Amino acid sequence: MPFISTKTNTQITKEKEEAVKAKLGKAISALGKSEGWLMLEFRDDCRLWFKGKNDRPLAMVEVSLFGAAGRAAYEKMTAEITDILSSELGIAPGDIYVKYEEVENWGWNGSNF
Repeated sequence: MPFISTKTNTQITKEKEEAVKAKLGKAISALGKSEGWLMLEFRDDCRLWFKGKNDRPLAMVEVSLFGAAGRAAYEKMTAEITDILSSELGIAPGDIYVKYEEVENWGWNGSNF
Protein backbone atom coordinates (compact mmCIF):
# COMPACT_ATOMS: atom_id res chain seq x y z
CA MET A 1 0.00 0.00 0.00
CA PRO A 2 2.57 2.60 -0.92
CA PHE A 3 1.62 6.08 -2.06
CA ILE A 4 4.06 8.34 -3.88
CA SER A 5 3.29 12.02 -4.34
CA THR A 6 5.53 13.96 -6.71
CA LYS A 7 5.43 17.76 -6.77
CA THR A 8 7.50 19.70 -9.27
CA ASN A 9 7.66 23.21 -10.60
CA THR A 10 8.04 21.88 -14.14
CA GLN A 11 5.31 20.77 -16.51
CA ILE A 12 4.82 17.02 -16.92
CA THR A 13 3.48 15.91 -20.28
CA LYS A 14 1.19 12.88 -20.45
CA GLU A 15 4.02 10.92 -22.08
CA LYS A 16 6.48 11.82 -19.32
CA GLU A 17 3.90 11.07 -16.64
CA GLU A 18 3.37 7.62 -18.13
CA ALA A 19 7.13 7.00 -18.27
CA VAL A 20 7.66 8.11 -14.65
CA LYS A 21 4.65 6.04 -13.55
CA ALA A 22 6.02 2.91 -15.20
CA LYS A 23 9.49 3.38 -13.71
CA LEU A 24 8.16 4.09 -10.20
CA GLY A 25 6.03 0.95 -10.55
CA LYS A 26 9.21 -1.06 -10.93
CA ALA A 27 11.26 0.93 -8.39
CA ILE A 28 8.78 0.33 -5.57
CA SER A 29 10.11 -3.22 -5.32
CA ALA A 30 13.13 -1.68 -3.53
CA LEU A 31 10.79 -1.26 -0.54
CA GLY A 32 9.40 -4.79 -0.83
CA LYS A 33 6.14 -3.60 -2.40
CA SER A 34 4.55 -4.12 -5.81
CA GLU A 35 2.94 -1.90 -8.41
CA GLY A 36 -0.29 -3.83 -7.80
CA TRP A 37 -0.91 -1.74 -4.65
CA LEU A 38 0.92 1.44 -5.64
CA MET A 39 -0.98 4.73 -5.88
CA LEU A 40 0.70 7.73 -7.47
CA GLU A 41 0.00 11.45 -7.55
CA PHE A 42 1.64 13.99 -9.84
CA ARG A 43 1.40 17.72 -9.26
CA ASP A 44 3.21 19.79 -11.85
CA ASP A 45 3.64 23.54 -12.19
CA CYS A 46 3.86 23.89 -8.38
CA ARG A 47 5.37 26.99 -6.84
CA LEU A 48 8.46 25.45 -5.27
CA TRP A 49 11.46 27.33 -3.91
CA PHE A 50 14.80 25.83 -2.88
CA LYS A 51 17.73 27.74 -1.40
CA GLY A 52 15.74 30.96 -1.91
CA LYS A 53 15.32 30.43 -5.65
CA ASN A 54 12.84 28.91 -8.08
CA ASP A 55 14.81 29.43 -11.29
CA ARG A 56 15.40 25.76 -12.11
CA PRO A 57 13.46 22.47 -12.06
CA LEU A 58 12.77 21.23 -8.51
CA ALA A 59 10.92 18.27 -7.02
CA MET A 60 9.55 17.17 -3.66
CA VAL A 61 8.65 13.49 -3.47
CA GLU A 62 6.75 12.02 -0.53
CA VAL A 63 6.58 8.25 -0.10
CA SER A 64 4.05 6.83 2.36
CA LEU A 65 4.51 3.19 3.20
CA PHE A 66 2.33 0.81 5.18
CA GLY A 67 4.76 -0.74 7.61
CA ALA A 68 8.46 -0.07 7.40
CA ALA A 69 11.56 -0.75 5.36
CA GLY A 70 15.21 -0.73 6.34
CA ARG A 71 17.67 2.08 5.77
CA ALA A 72 19.31 0.28 2.84
CA ALA A 73 15.92 -0.07 1.13
CA TYR A 74 15.21 3.65 1.57
CA GLU A 75 18.67 4.49 0.21
CA LYS A 76 18.00 2.34 -2.87
CA MET A 77 14.55 3.88 -3.38
CA THR A 78 15.93 7.42 -3.10
CA ALA A 79 18.54 6.60 -5.74
CA GLU A 80 15.83 5.12 -8.00
CA ILE A 81 13.52 8.14 -7.61
CA THR A 82 16.39 10.55 -8.22
CA ASP A 83 17.47 8.69 -11.36
CA ILE A 84 13.90 8.59 -12.69
CA LEU A 85 13.17 12.28 -12.18
CA SER A 86 16.57 13.29 -13.48
CA SER A 87 16.33 11.24 -16.68
CA GLU A 88 12.63 11.80 -17.41
CA LEU A 89 12.04 15.35 -16.17
CA GLY A 90 15.51 16.87 -16.29
CA ILE A 91 15.64 17.65 -12.57
CA ALA A 92 19.17 17.66 -11.13
CA PRO A 93 19.69 15.17 -8.28
CA GLY A 94 20.65 18.02 -5.93
CA ASP A 95 17.25 19.64 -6.55
CA ILE A 96 15.16 16.64 -5.47
CA TYR A 97 14.00 16.02 -1.91
CA VAL A 98 12.53 12.64 -0.93
CA LYS A 99 10.58 12.20 2.30
CA TYR A 100 9.47 8.85 3.74
CA GLU A 101 6.58 8.24 6.07
CA GLU A 102 5.95 4.86 7.68
CA VAL A 103 2.25 4.38 8.34
CA GLU A 104 0.96 2.00 10.99
CA ASN A 105 -2.73 2.28 10.14
CA TRP A 106 -3.87 2.14 6.52
CA GLY A 107 -7.45 1.88 5.36
CA TRP A 108 -8.78 0.39 2.15
CA ASN A 109 -12.06 -1.01 0.93
CA GLY A 110 -13.99 0.00 4.05
CA SER A 111 -11.58 -1.43 6.64
CA ASN A 112 -7.99 -1.23 7.84
CA PHE A 113 -5.07 -3.54 7.34
